[in-house]
Amino acid sequence: MIKVCPHCQQKNRIPAKFLASQGKCGQCKQVMPASDTPLDVNATDFDDIIQQASVPVLVDFWASWCGPCQAAAPEVAKLAKSNAGKALVLKVNTEQQQALAARYGVRSIPFFAVFKNGQIHWQQAGLMSAAQLNQALHS
Repeated sequence: MIKVCPHCQQKNRIPAKFLASQGKCGQCKQVMPASDTPLDVNATDFDDIIQQASVPVLVDFWASWCGPCQAAAPEVAKLAKSNAGKALVLKVNTEQQQALAARYGVRSIPFFAVFKNGQIHWQQAGLMSAAQLNQALHS
């Protein structure tokens, strides 16, 4: 994954297994914080992160036309912020990643799934609050 340094705006390639960790920018050497925002991913990035993540991963399967998905977006962002360094949050656009959504049986959105150690641990469709998602993430 590519992350932009908040200090110098340099693009840095971060291996999936280090996305939940602090690091240093390759150019300015300033600290780059752990991921604290939902990461939009394609199927390749998704598989890489799920298999290599050292922390739990919550996945939000969504679509741009979905009203409940739009309502869930701020809750998903809150979850990512409050779990920086403790978990990763991914967003999968089901319009662009139809095969990935089909792989996990996504038939209604928003659809949330939690992965731990590369395996699906929990899944549920429907609008949920950040607190409910946090509970699912850490159960």
